[in-house]
Amino acid sequence: MRSRLLTGSVVVALVATQAVAGTAAAEPVADLASVVTARMHAAAPVAATASTTPRVNVTEQDGEWAFGTAVLATARGSDDHPTGWLFVAHRDGAGWEVALEGEPAFADLAAGAPVVSEAERPLLTALGRPAALGPGDWRTGMALPFAVGQSWGMPGGPHGWSGAAAPWSSLDLAGGDQVVRAARGGTAYTMCTGWIRVIHDRGYSTDYYHLWNSINVNGASVGQGAFLGNTGTDVTCGGAASGRHVHFALRQNSAYIGIANHDVGKWVLQNGAAAYQGSALHGSARAYAGGSLHNHGALGFTQAVMDANGGGVVNKRTGPGSGHALAGTVADGATVNVACSANGTSHTGRWGTSSLWNRLTDGTWVSDAYMWTGLSVPVNGYC
Repeated sequence: MRSRLLTGSVVVALVATQAVAGTAAAEPVADLASVVTARMHAAAPVAATASTTPRVNVTEQDGEWAFGTAVLATARGSDDHPTGWLFVAHRDGAGWEVALEGEPAFADLAAGAPVVSEAERPLLTALGRPAALGPGDWRTGMALPFAVGQSWGMPGGPHGWSGAAAPWSSLDLAGGDQVVRAARGGTAYTMCTGWIRVIHDRGYSTDYYHLWNSINVNGASVGQGAFLGNTGTDVTCGGAASGRHVHFALRQNSAYIGIANHDVGKWVLQNGAAAYQGSALHGSARAYAGGSLHNHGALGFTQAVMDANGGGVVNKRTGPGSGHALAGTVADGATVNVACSANGTSHTGRWGTSSLWNRLTDGTWVSDAYMWTGLSVPVNGYC
């Protein structure tokens, strides 16, 4: 029987009772916790295992199978944030086999585990098989983690999950109605009180920490904009927070990655000279750390944001090149839909020199040099 379990020390006792039923020689579940802890210590950087407290939370159990979260909690008020994984485990005569999110064995176990729902299975099996996106593909399909149409402050520009350490995966965001929402649809898990992880497609996942009133979920399907909690200063699993905010982090292939050059809410993040500095670009509009970001929503995978490299408008043409007749203009910062692409005259914009031209869905053409698509190749094929 698949059972939903409680948290903390009660989990160990409860799993032990269910697993032992009818099997006098069954291993105590405490052994599972020790195996998971050993896997965490092996997977985490050496510095991340110092002065940490392992927290193994079995959330689903079915006979010899278990699924849950594994966290190396840090001291409250410390500079280090917690490290966490999903895990899946199977017990046979040789003992527990445990795999953490991101390991190849995780995908193999999740593929047949009865503790993984059919809705979860495609995303979880992908976690152990790294997504192979094209080179230089910076598209996320994500909005900012608050309501579309609101503007929030960015008190902290790109920085690491635990502060200054690379990769600079994270932003600190606060303001508006203080309601934190999923940046993209996916499957949500509570890693710890105040810490939610959402697994998305294309190998991406996002973390949301320091939340107050955070949802308690284990594999719940959420849509873009779904309520996750409120900005706060929660440090139940360790770390520090000064002033209520959401510590928002980008992950890919089960690891934190630099958020710079990725688009979120139609803003392209850029690093500064130091952690917590940096800025974001929407067309030619730049917002620095300490400034405000308007959530324009998610940029579609065949869409682009116009960037006139200084503001104003960009010319549209009747064909792929500046020798073709003018067909109007499109404003800096506007979102456009790309139908297909072709080669034409070469131009240089903010993001470099390109001879690629994109045909918009209204039939006009614009140089790719004055657009941000997240790719340097066609986003919707050649015409």
